[in-house]
Amino acid sequence: MLRRYFPLLVVIAITLLIVLTSLFTVQETQVAIRTEFGAIVGIDYDPGLHWKWPWDQVVKFERRILSQSYEGETFLTNDNRGLIVDFYVKWRVNDASRFFQATGGVEDIAAERLAEIVKDGIKSVVAQRTLEQIVTSERAAVTGDMFGKANHAVSGLGVELIDVRVQRIDLPEDVATRVYDSMKQNFAKIASRLRGEGSSEAVRIRATAERQRTEILADAERDALRVRGQADAEAAQVFSRAYESNPDFYAFYRSLQAYERSLGKDGDVLVITPDGEFFKYFKDPGNPGNPGKPGKR
Repeated sequence: MLRRYFPLLVVIAITLLIVLTSLFTVQETQVAIRTEFGAIVGIDYDPGLHWKWPWDQVVKFERRILSQSYEGETFLTNDNRGLIVDFYVKWRVNDASRFFQATGGVEDIAAERLAEIVKDGIKSVVAQRTLEQIVTSERAAVTGDMFGKANHAVSGLGVELIDVRVQRIDLPEDVATRVYDSMKQNFAKIASRLRGEGSSEAVRIRATAERQRTEILADAERDALRVRGQADAEAAQVFSRAYESNPDFYAFYRSLQAYERSLGKDGDVLVITPDGEFFKYFKDPGNPGNPGKPGKR
């Protein structure tokens, strides 16, 4: 009985094998191409289940962004200084057929070739600058030049560069001290020049301020003298009008002021003729105009 159904079982097994070898699936995160005897016959497969001939081969690789880090790569600057650079690259496949033709669909081979292209871009950028320019320039500018040169070169691999970033820049130990000392001397010269310019500017500002101060004080003194002169003139006019209205009272008031300033102070010696005009109000207070006659009471 088993011999009777054996041919049928063989046919079923062969049919099942053909069906299984004629189906393949593509995930959301994959890119797939179909080849027939080494020639590409199918690309751009959507995620899901697809048919193929049993003798066809299906090659799959990542659709997602891939990242690769590289450490300890040495590059020479324009002034022949060695730099040790750590960087990383982010990339993804954007042309499946070209990627397969260039790398056979092997991501490690693509990563190696991509690293060489990026290294050439970094080498070109570093070789155009001195060590001081690389250290003092903005990292975004240096990275932008690296990215531009590398992105143009990787188009033949069927991949797209997403990002190229320098993680660390270091110097070999044998030249680090010498380079740092040289940079310190250069920065010290720059600092000295800036301090000199600042001191010169400070002297100029102080001189200008002193001149303005002198001008302001002179103008203020001039205005003060003018105001004092006007006040003295007005005071003289007031005294003159007062004297003209009552000469006797004005003379008496001025004599009292003279007595207050001259008499009764310790240590003062006053030498004056008793018959002089100074003591006329002591002799005859009631008749200051004629001290020898009795005054009216």
